[in-house]
Amino acid sequence: MPFDLRIAIIVNPDLPPGLVANTVGAIAIGLGARLPQLGAARLTDAEGNTIDISSNTPLPILAAAPEAIAAILGKVLPMPENCAVVPFPAFARALHDYVDYEAQFPNCRLVDEPIDGLGLAGPGKWVRSLTGSLKLLR
Repeated sequence: MPFDLRIAIIVNPDLPPGLVANTVGAIAIGLGARLPQLGAARLTDAEGNTIDISSNTPLPILAAAPEAIAAILGKVLPMPENCAVVPFPAFARALHDYVDYEAQFPNCRLVDEPIDGLGLAGPGKWVRSLTGSLKLLR
């Protein structure tokens, strides 16, 4: 991964707060799994208590309508080799078992699906070029 690693999560702000939180959390897990260097570290305090860190990189949560998220996804697919792209398609929310998601995914055209959120990680210039006009989620 390049030295100037930047990450961002984009989410549909019209989702109810619980679904926004779920979408962001699921995407963050995907980014962390793809790029463990984002948080695979531990710190020990003065008392000797060791914890796992949450992130060693700022993580802006940005807001965009599903159409804008889909447009960004269309720009990044196929995924560049040195980047991470973690979409959260809306149809995934209706599935409560990953095996079902895995079975249905090959039958969908991701660019035609409503996308509730999207995680990006890669060179700073690349991430900024895709997200620079988006506002923080409020």
